[in-house]
Amino acid sequence: MDKFWNDNLEVKEELVEVVKIMKKGVKSSNKLISDILLDMVNNSGKMLRPAFVIISAKFGNYDRKKILPLAAAIEMLHMATLVHDDIIDNALIRRSKPTIQAEYGKDYAVFIGDFLFSQSFLLLSDNINVANLKKVSKVVSRICKGEIAQFESRYDINITISDYLKRIAAKTAALFALSFYVGAYESNCGEELSKVLASIGYNIGIAFQIIDDILDYTGEESVVGKPLCNDIRQGVFTLPLIYSLERNRDEKIISLIKKRNYCEDDIKRIVAFVQQNGGITQSKMLAEKYTKKAFDKIAMLKDSPPKQILIDVTTKLLYRNY
Repeated sequence: MDKFWNDNLEVKEELVEVVKIMKKGVKSSNKLISDILLDMVNNSGKMLRPAFVIISAKFGNYDRKKILPLAAAIEMLHMATLVHDDIIDNALIRRSKPTIQAEYGKDYAVFIGDFLFSQSFLLLSDNINVANLKKVSKVVSRICKGEIAQFESRYDINITISDYLKRIAAKTAALFALSFYVGAYESNCGEELSKVLASIGYNIGIAFQIIDDILDYTGEESVVGKPLCNDIRQGVFTLPLIYSLERNRDEKIISLIKKRNYCEDDIKRIVAFVQQNGGITQSKMLAEKYTKKAFDKIAMLKDSPPKQILIDVTTKLLYRNY
């Protein structure tokens, strides 16, 4: 279990149970598939999405037997998207370990991702109403559309901030929002409160992804858990570079970006360009804007133990060093 939750033992204990449910959910008659997935579950990171399901559910009539399998299903859904992401990005490392496609090949990675999707929906079908199951399906569709948009916009020097925000809304914020919504709704919080919590999740998701994209420029590989500047290498231009290109259409940099196959010196030049043109600073300002939106929404909630948990978690997540 990630040390992120060491300050909140209540949530950590619930996540330990979620991991147990996930381990049962990924079992297969194929030993290799089971072994691969068990290893992935044991290296499942912060588990933010299932935690958000649990925290939001605590605003209502919390039913552990219902909510924990639901949280496990949401995390398995997220895991499936990561496996497929790594195939598209040809990523070799995730969370400081070889990716499935790097270790076992793209064919197995496709099968693993598909298996996770199917097992996720199997768990969901037993623990969620039909209307919310449709919402989950729509979010999966939105994630796929976000991935397609990102793929089609690779190496596009004219990508806008609006394009970027739409992309991360689909790829990241939508699942954060869904995690909050289904946890609350399935705990009888009602539509109004469930939507407020979903809005909190959305804003946390946008801020979180912007910070993650900043860390691709400024972080340490040992902390981030994957190679830095990988997005640039894949032609995926994120907010720091987009801001910098809007400010300065340097012909030499544009010519460099257009050549696509970058050596390490090329990457260093692009990073220096971003730093010199305020890309990091401007990105931090936008992350802070969405962080404030999240906290403004949290302030609307009645004082309660789950509200304090949400404040603590959001503070720790969005006020980290970046």
